[in-house]
Amino acid sequence: MDAELAEVRALQAEIAALRRACEDPPAPWEEKSRVQKSFQAIHQFNLEGWKSSKDLKNQLGHLESELSFLSTLTGINIRNHSKQTEDLTSTEMTEKSIRKVLQRHRLSGNCHMVTFQLEFQILEIQNKERLSSAVTDLNIIMEPTECSELSEFVSRAEERKDLFMFFRSLHFFVEWFEYRKRTFKHLKEKYPDAVYLSEGPSSCSMEIRSASRPGFELVIVWRIQIDEDGKVFPRLDLLTKVPQRALELDKNRAIETAPLSFRTLVGLLGIEAALESLIKSLCAEENN
Repeated sequence: MDAELAEVRALQAEIAALRRACEDPPAPWEEKSRVQKSFQAIHQFNLEGWKSSKDLKNQLGHLESELSFLSTLTGINIRNHSKQTEDLTSTEMTEKSIRKVLQRHRLSGNCHMVTFQLEFQILEIQNKERLSSAVTDLNIIMEPTECSELSEFVSRAEERKDLFMFFRSLHFFVEWFEYRKRTFKHLKEKYPDAVYLSEGPSSCSMEIRSASRPGFELVIVWRIQIDEDGKVFPRLDLLTKVPQRALELDKNRAIETAPLSFRTLVGLLGIEAALESLIKSLCAEENN
């Protein structure tokens, strides 16, 4: 995923450079040096075959097609990007062949239905041997969204100034969010009299009720968690709401052990099959 995001940014930089070359064609004797200068910070391209603006436009179309493919693959679409550069190199650094540059970036985009804005700074230090870079400041602004579970993760990404973790985890989080939403909606449509979504399919909970067993209710809480390393995974818990009389008659402690049994069922059958099995077991009498 990190490599895909790096390729997206590289392709965007290439597209911007190509677009400038197409819109402002240089004089014939300047063309080669100016195009090479535009690409110097991106990639070392062989430009000898690019003899006309038409060649540049063809290459631009190719790169835009690749960028579109990567955006479709990752779900991340960068709409706007701006950069300001400040040279922080002192006289003493220059004498030691050290260059220090601060880049200020602003970008906006979306990952499927989640819209975001980023402001971040990258400090680059280059000497004779190597080039090092680090994110020194990161501010993430999330548009109002159904994904309330993202707030804690966003704060952690800002604190750690970890851009790669933000994009990678956001991609997988949105995939799990969409899967949960589709699953809840599908089960509600299939079992309308048993499944209740009091907060809608985008919420993290689903209630299962049986008309033949008044007062007996199962609540599925399906959270999408992101750990300290940015790994995204689902966590499903089963809560039971039963009459006190039913608890007293439960000599085998089936109700008490139901949450643990449910997790085992999820591990064996998978999420959707486990949920459907739970619905069928509660509503078995109604179907007979």
